[in-house]
Amino acid sequence: QVQLVESGGGLVQPGGSLRLSCAASGFTFRSFSMSWYRQAPGKERELVAAITSTGSSTKYADSVKGRFTISRDNVANTVYLQMNSLNTEDTAVYYCGRRGYYYPVGYWGQGTQVTVSS
Repeated sequence: QVQLVESGGGLVQPGGSLRLSCAASGFTFRSFSMSWYRQAPGKERELVAAITSTGSSTKYADSVKGRFTISRDNVANTVYLQMNSLNTEDTAVYYCGRRGYYYPVGYWGQGTQVTVSS
């Protein structure tokens, strides 16, 4: 069965960095686009970044452009989200999704909490 397992979240000070990982299994990873979403308390889940199956194209929410980078390793079946220059507005639960570039996400991971606070 499809499994997406996020890791790498935690508490970080404003201006700091984190790298999230999402390990995928149960499907042919290299055939699917992947994405990262986030959901802050009281807000809807929103797209943060997405990447095509080959990694040749990416897209980002305006709020994270220039600070976050999505990448993938089709040998390790893992998608990453490098987050730099974090601010308090980045505090949320971050979810990995299968698809999300051209088509809606069909499977979600369990999420990982990112808290940006001094």
